[in-house]
Amino acid sequence: MDAATSEGWVEHTTEALRTAGHRPGGARLAVVELLAEQECCLSAQEIHDRLRERDRRVGVASVYRALELLTALRLVTRLEVGDGAARYEPLLPGGHHHHHLVCDRCGKVDAFEDHALEDALTALAGKVAYDVGAHDVVLRGACPDCTPARD
Repeated sequence: MDAATSEGWVEHTTEALRTAGHRPGGARLAVVELLAEQECCLSAQEIHDRLRERDRRVGVASVYRALELLTALRLVTRLEVGDGAARYEPLLPGGHHHHHLVCDRCGKVDAFEDHALEDALTALAGKVAYDVGAHDVVLRGACPDCTPARD
């Protein structure tokens, strides 16, 4: 996320927390600020570990509570990418999002965007009987580090 989007999301999120009657300080703010800096989704444990690396004394239970609240308020999206742990990333107010590539060998998760894919998904949503409100695309395979070199 670029700096302007990151700052805007933090402001949007802290205001939404206040409006919903929650203080945006302490563990919540630490989680929000960390998520705003990320390029892709993180598990609760990864968030906790990164906060500890920054000498932020936030318990793992507090991280989970913050993520549950942020998800319930639709400020964060919870993703299942098949590695056994839920992952979280900011839900941007304008709807801009990305999709995910997951390495089946090492577990690495990378973000990707594809406008043609978005167009195809929008067209498909118009053809099905569901009122499609959101979508997630997860592509699985082997990352460049895990793919054998080809001669």
